[in-house]
Amino acid sequence: MAKKTALIKQLQGTTLVAKSDSKHWVVMDGGPNTGGSEAAPTPKELLMFAVGGCTAMDVIPILKKKRVPVENVEVIVSGTTREEHPQVFNELHVEYVVYGENINPADVERAIDLSTTKYCSVHAMLSKGVKMTHSYRIEPINAAAEKQPISAN
Repeated sequence: MAKKTALIKQLQGTTLVAKSDSKHWVVMDGGPNTGGSEAAPTPKELLMFAVGGCTAMDVIPILKKKRVPVENVEVIVSGTTREEHPQVFNELHVEYVVYGENINPADVERAIDLSTTKYCSVHAMLSKGVKMTHSYRIEPINAAAEKQPISAN
């Protein structure tokens, strides 16, 4: 069993830095109502990043191994939270956007299935208490170039 450790330090108010075994620092922050300055993602946002990043790190190599002609992959994670405290996620939806030409949808579906049922540890942990759904779409290569940066608003 591999033991993992993370250290979280207060900088000011609820502005925090965290470092784990990889020795990489991450900044987290809350809003002014909790003593933060909204200068970094919240821990809940990092959770969304974690599930999206984890599944993308499965899907991309699976598609590559299957020699699927993928030019780019985006993963968009959206969720709803409870109104009452603790304001945990009720539901998370993971949308995969796969850019390329002549992509077989069955290959994308299989890669997503393998990630969400076998490989993605973050998905496996969250799905125990959060309703997890997913969808995908295949877009032509030129759509990736035309796409505007994602807005959090």
